[in-house]
Amino acid sequence: MAEKKDNNQNNQNKGPIKNPKNNKQKFNFYWIYGIIAVVFIGMQFMNYGPSPKEISIFKLENEMLKPHDVDKIIIVNRDFAEIFIKVERLGDDKYKELNTDNSGGFNSLSSNRAHYSYSILSTEKFEEKITEYQDSYDKSGETLLVKSEKRTDVVGEALSWLLMPLIFIGIWLFFMRKMGSGSGVGGGGIFSVGKSKAKVFDKESKSKIDFNFVAGLEEAKLEVKEIVDFLKEPKKYTRLGGKIPKGALLVGPPGTGKTLLAKAVAGEANVPFFSMSGSDFVEMFVGVGASRVRDLFKNAKEKSPCIIFIDEIDAIGRARGKNPNMGANDERENTLNQLLTEMDGFDTNSGVIIIAATNRADVLDKALLRAGRFDRQIFVELPDLNEREAIFKVHLKEIKTEKELDVKFLAKQTPGFSGADIANICNEAALIAARSKKKSVEKQDFLDAVDRVVGGLEKRNKIITQNEKKTIAYHEAGHATASWLLEHAHPLVKVTIVPRGKALGAAWYLPEERQITTTEQILDEMCSTLAGRASELINFKKISTGALNDLEKVTKQAYAMVTYYGMSEKIGNLCYYDSSGQNEYSFTKPYSNTTGELIDKEAKAIIDKQFDRAIKLLSENKDNLIKLAEKLLKKEVVFSEDLEEIFGKRKFKKEEQDKDTVNKSETIEDNTKEESLIKDKEIKDSEL
Repeated sequence: MAEKKDNNQNNQNKGPIKNPKNNKQKFNFYWIYGIIAVVFIGMQFMNYGPSPKEISIFKLENEMLKPHDVDKIIIVNRDFAEIFIKVERLGDDKYKELNTDNSGGFNSLSSNRAHYSYSILSTEKFEEKITEYQDSYDKSGETLLVKSEKRTDVVGEALSWLLMPLIFIGIWLFFMRKMGSGSGVGGGGIFSVGKSKAKVFDKESKSKIDFNFVAGLEEAKLEVKEIVDFLKEPKKYTRLGGKIPKGALLVGPPGTGKTLLAKAVAGEANVPFFSMSGSDFVEMFVGVGASRVRDLFKNAKEKSPCIIFIDEIDAIGRARGKNPNMGANDERENTLNQLLTEMDGFDTNSGVIIIAATNRADVLDKALLRAGRFDRQIFVELPDLNEREAIFKVHLKEIKTEKELDVKFLAKQTPGFSGADIANICNEAALIAARSKKKSVEKQDFLDAVDRVVGGLEKRNKIITQNEKKTIAYHEAGHATASWLLEHAHPLVKVTIVPRGKALGAAWYLPEERQITTTEQILDEMCSTLAGRASELINFKKISTGALNDLEKVTKQAYAMVTYYGMSEKIGNLCYYDSSGQNEYSFTKPYSNTTGELIDKEAKAIIDKQFDRAIKLLSENKDNLIKLAEKLLKKEVVFSEDLEEIFGKRKFKKEEQDKDTVNKSETIEDNTKEESLIKDKEIKDSEL
């Protein structure tokens, strides 16, 4: 017993015993192809060797036949003649090239190789000349041996017959092996076209991103962490009878970090993670999408418990029967049907959790969103002030910044920015600082990066006449004046008449972060937007095309007030917006022609009223408006401090918002799509 114990200990110390059979490498059949090719090439050299040197008829007659240097001539297949020189003449200077030939002795007489060769153009004429020289040899008592031979190149003919078929067979085998090489998850090829293309992250290939890389999504992280915790400690939840949600849908605008959150789940979870895009299911072959869905869930069930992540699920999850192609997209609907069946069909799907992401949840099929498939919808919204500060801190870790950089100030300068926008700003700031050969990234570099991302690159070399520049200056001064004097207009940051991107002039504002907007706030914003054109009309008695972007914005705002928010007395409290997206591709309007005319009149009346209001406001402050415009023409960039010198301090103070007290009994929906129609952007462009 003691000996066995010692033996066991020795085996344990040595580690696991490796099977020698497993260490043997598999034989590669490509070696056979290489050996066959080498054999054929070797046979060519062994049978023939290097070819004799070819000469002209002039050299053959004058330098070889007339001096009687030729020993024999062999006419081969009536195509060419092999010339053999006498042994005693090989030492002459004119045949010195034969002794110094690089053929390795093949031209020596003992090798039975011809010294020279001549290509016969006319066999009859060549034979007549050779006969004359034979007579000359006979008269001198010498002999010129001339004979004809018929040779067959067996190897050459075999290669000519077999080479092309072998090439085609080799190419065919190569492509067949490539097409059939796809096996298992993510295999490619024509024979595995129905296989899933999902990338698998497990213990061997684990994602390096975890929840520490995700900032500003605290609520979303809590819900996703619960799924990860359930997979790590299932007894914590199952002991009370709870069940883990079968699916979670990440919904939010582009760039808010939905895919990053999924990558963090892949890095945190200790279970296999299948990652796939919705477009990976779509293929030109019929039935491929459904086949890939089946293969994906088959592999997932084999490795359960596991997580499946489908990015941009709206590529296959669009509502059935309402596609714009009018029934020509049955393949996507079949893929969706198979996905619905696999997620919560007749077969059990225990241990497989589905996480999906989309920014078009309104177009998804209702059957896909029901409980039992996607039990949770996690909204990943644009970050607020505190979340933007946290996102900045994450992206600034890899950037060498100045020590006194105020991150909170940067967060205040980027309202409405997504996480992707903030990452882009940090990168642009680093590039701007590097371009200026600075040792660290400074505060001004970040402000320049914000201007670069929002407005585009400065175009100081753009050709603008003096009259155009003056028109742009007065236009932008009108925006700045109105925004300074109106209570609910956004506070001004700076105004510039330097062309940037498509805009010939721009005004930067710091929008108030609010969840709801009142009628007065919308009207003040519209008045401020129309003040640019109003300034042109007051000062030049004419208008220009520079207000294109302004008119587009106020038109959308006016129609949103009338048709979406019920802010018109004549239309009343009616809303013609369809948040479900069911009427997105309908051909009829949800109101009558009479109501449509009334909507047009109401929208026009709102815009006209605000335009008249802007004219009145600027006329009352025309002197200060002209001062601001002239200062803008001189400096090209004017900041809020300059406006304070001209107009005095702003009279209106924003009320502090108490974000901690929220009445849970009253739910006010923050419809991102509707709010985007009235929320002011950070920049107002005036395009020509």
